[in-house]
Amino acid sequence: HTPGSPRSEGDNQELMRADRYPLASDPKKRIAQAAAAMVEEGMTIILDSGSTTLLIAEALARKSNITVITNSLPAAFTLSENKDLTLVVCGGTVRHKTHSMHGTIAERSLHGISADLMFVGADGIDATNGITTFNEGYSISGVMAAAAHKVIAVLDATKFNRRGFNQVLPMDKIDCVITDDTISKQDKAALAKTGVELMIV
Repeated sequence: HTPGSPRSEGDNQELMRADRYPLASDPKKRIAQAAAAMVEEGMTIILDSGSTTLLIAEALARKSNITVITNSLPAAFTLSENKDLTLVVCGGTVRHKTHSMHGTIAERSLHGISADLMFVGADGIDATNGITTFNEGYSISGVMAAAAHKVIAVLDATKFNRRGFNQVLPMDKIDCVITDDTISKQDKAALAKTGVELMIV
């Protein structure tokens, strides 16, 4: 990609539709299970909004003695069924497209929080731009990442080298990436150069 040459966004746009669930349903489930397996009793977890993190919420809903902090309404609803875990929901303004809470109130609710792990999904990932989204830019992910000891990006391999319009987190804020086994050698090599821990499921 030479500077100034047009980047083709056309093919990316196709994946915006609501059919992103069937796109890679098994890999997403495997990724979510691997993520949930990292969670131990007594931990505090931050869950960002998204389809893969919602699958993580479903897996975490079967655990006990953990605290989960989320800005995702569907994740909060899923987790609220379990009385054996502590659920903290970030207040704030609801973004209808993603059913998630954003804005200064939501961000303020994370101040002073110290979590063990944060799980974050995205629409795209590349070694240069980190993880990106096609949704409007929002800063809550950065606030969540700052409140967590370890930040884990959960993305199926179709997200590699797709670039959303807005950055969710730069690569240097991500400690680990969990993806599926269809990741290409090139993408693996590019990620290895960044020093990020890579888990393939």
